[in-house]
Amino acid sequence: MTRSLPVIQPSSLIPEGRKPAWLKVRAPGGPNYMRLKSRMREWNLHSVCEEARCPNIGECWEDATATFMILGDVCTRNCGYCAIAHGTPVWEDREEPERIGRAVRELGLEYVVITSVNRDDLADGGAAHWAATVRAVRRHAPRCRVEVLIPDFQGRAASLETVLDARPDILNHNTETVERLYKAARHGGRYARALGLFRHARAVAPEIPTKSGIILGLGEERDELVATLRDLRAVGVSILTLGQYLRPSPQHLPVSRYYHPDEFAELAGIGRELGFTHVEAGPLVRSSYHAKRQADAAASGGMNSAMPNGAGSHLVAGHPPMAPAPRTPDGMNSAMPNGAGSHLVAGHPPMAPAPRTPLQ
Repeated sequence: MTRSLPVIQPSSLIPEGRKPAWLKVRAPGGPNYMRLKSRMREWNLHSVCEEARCPNIGECWEDATATFMILGDVCTRNCGYCAIAHGTPVWEDREEPERIGRAVRELGLEYVVITSVNRDDLADGGAAHWAATVRAVRRHAPRCRVEVLIPDFQGRAASLETVLDARPDILNHNTETVERLYKAARHGGRYARALGLFRHARAVAPEIPTKSGIILGLGEERDELVATLRDLRAVGVSILTLGQYLRPSPQHLPVSRYYHPDEFAELAGIGRELGFTHVEAGPLVRSSYHAKRQADAAASGGMNSAMPNGAGSHLVAGHPPMAPAPRTPDGMNSAMPNGAGSHLVAGHPPMAPAPRTPLQ
């Protein structure tokens, strides 16, 4: 079906440096926010909420929810839209998984999102640390659901399987933008690799729902965006988030345009037609924003709730559940197109040496 997005004037043409009214949020500073900020410092933990300058930090932290960021606060990549510091990490903290597990228990969280910087300097991309963190949360807070927002591990299937073996409740990897803009926006990332990650996850752990996010306003065209949504559905992604790109500093990529809340609603409708089980779309939506509600809605089969920033949360029923498929008992070899090889991960159970299809 051919659909056209509404032309919004003059809001979509607001000059760089001036944000439209629907992007204004209250400055953080409530009692729960201050308490959680103090606890994060006390426990020596990082959150992507702070590092990525998320506009929803006041709302989420006031609800005593946060997205924990593991493996340090320095990323080995330098994406053009991201506020997280980049460089050569020197940080390794083997006690971090246990600290996060205890923090989740002490905060009484029912749902937690874990993410990380890219650690291309590590042989497994940090996958063993990822798995240890998920398992620590399971031990300390067995009723808490765990969503993992993972990097691409440079296409290493063994690293992806290490995380999947820890049995997260949702596997999330942000596609971020359309294929054409990867070279400018996602240094070190590959569009085909992102799709390959989801394809492989569906093959080895089809019972774990997958999720991805896209930020709008980097220069994408409508047809490219719809094509990206189709690609994500084709590899089994069932939960989608769409939000507005906000430039962190003058050194980052400029905002090409601001999308009106009505346009987000329109795009959510397209996502429904394509078969996503849940689409969270709005100017201030981020991948982990209302993550628990997203997971609940996708699992329940029906919800439609208005977002405080003016765009709706849209649920799509009718996405057929995939029957669990047996895992292939082979060991991943990896003459990857990007040059990354297969790496042995400490603590990962040994596999038979037959070759596997690389992520691509």
